[in-house]
Amino acid sequence: MALARENRKREGVAAKRDPGRGFWREEQARRGPEQQDVLTGAAHPRCLLPTTKGRRRARQRIGPGKRSGHGDARPRRVLFVQGGGANTHDAWDKRLVASLREALGPGYTVRYPRMPDEASPDPASWNQAIALELDRLGDGVILVGHSVGAAVLLDHLGGRERDRRVAGVFLIATPFIGEEGWPSEALRPTMELALDDATPVFLYQGTRDDIVPISHLGMLAKALPGARIRRLEGRDHQLADDLSEVARDIRRLR
Repeated sequence: MALARENRKREGVAAKRDPGRGFWREEQARRGPEQQDVLTGAAHPRCLLPTTKGRRRARQRIGPGKRSGHGDARPRRVLFVQGGGANTHDAWDKRLVASLREALGPGYTVRYPRMPDEASPDPASWNQAIALELDRLGDGVILVGHSVGAAVLLDHLGGRERDRRVAGVFLIATPFIGEEGWPSEALRPTMELALDDATPVFLYQGTRDDIVPISHLGMLAKALPGARIRRLEGRDHQLADDLSEVARDIRRLR
């Protein structure tokens, strides 16, 4: 709480609180001028997803016995959960997905669903949407979350029994929920979450993130001692639209 107040004072922004959704308001209030248009729904340059010319054999396996009828390995499945804020799916996180798809190549398929009511997310609705996606994708899925989407993914994985095996969890610019982090009545404090020790977890944070302070990375590291930390110098909340480090770590999964 003290950290949030200091940041609001420093930036001269008063965050509006809404019971159960406090940290969504926090994120919107702390976005810089260059991002305000996304939150208000104003026009913003679009970034088209790249297309891949030609095909090559996928070398990655989903799991035992997951082979196509032609003997080639089927592409590994990735679920990307967007951040919050009006038009974030189309104007901002779409670029992250484009970078990830290009860096991973045709051995992977990246599913990028639109989360419900992205302008004012309800964690319960997002949790339901994530559960439906996991049921559709099955065992061995790779999870990637950005910002508030990463926080909801953590809440989803850390507070319930899992019916599906997850191959890896990759969280970008993740807010720490709880004391000295962002407040929320709808999400459990990060310190109370219990993740499966067998699932690799990676945390990525830019040192110039003006929405989720770099101090959150240290608190997350304490809450998730098994996580692998990637502190990215000079990168912002969107990691400069470059997920090459994330893709590299995903490709190293067994």
